[in-house]
Amino acid sequence: MCVSLQPALGPDLPRERLWQHGAEALTTVELLAVLIGTGRAGIGALAVAQAVVRSVDGSLRRLATRPQGELLRTPGIGRTKACRLLAALELGARLARETRPGLPRIRAPQDVLRCAGQRLRDLEVEEFHVLALNSQSEVVRDVLVSRGLLNGSLVPPREVFRTPIAEAAAGVILLHNHPSGDPTPSAEDRAVTRQLVAAGQLLDLPVYDHVIVAGDRFVSFATEAML
Repeated sequence: MCVSLQPALGPDLPRERLWQHGAEALTTVELLAVLIGTGRAGIGALAVAQAVVRSVDGSLRRLATRPQGELLRTPGIGRTKACRLLAALELGARLARETRPGLPRIRAPQDVLRCAGQRLRDLEVEEFHVLALNSQSEVVRDVLVSRGLLNGSLVPPREVFRTPIAEAAAGVILLHNHPSGDPTPSAEDRAVTRQLVAAGQLLDLPVYDHVIVAGDRFVSFATEAML
């Protein structure tokens, strides 16, 4: 299992990006930097995390099987930080051994509601999610892209498509809620959708639908021929 050595572009610190966009949006280097926490004199946590990943040629599997003492050879990694990394890797291994439930399959907007819409229907703040689907129309990842009033600046295509690209998704479904109780798409909803549909076409990652949830009501852009 090989991973990219490059951290994501942008000024945001990994912990801030994780809190805002979810762990799925971070690169492996950024996730390791969150665990490492701090660097050493003149070198930040991201640089230390990059050094750890380079030492195993980008392989998390190789990192998990290294002797414990070898982690200490990386400048900036002491016993405390090594213990954090080892604990995280063991948790990941235990998670991988658990039986994975069947993936939800999307055949209609109602399936989107059952899969992810229920927890959005009564929220008092808008959340914008992207569902990454595989070639069998199964949801492989539900990513929170933004929280707050929907506008184009809060839903950049880079954040929307980052995880679906990493998951080799076949397509995506956009999903957000209207706390007002009225699911009617606003002009901003339509503009954001057009922007993301165009970006998906450039990336060969189609936007199958955009579903807006408001209480017990919803609107599907695909059903209403608005895509």
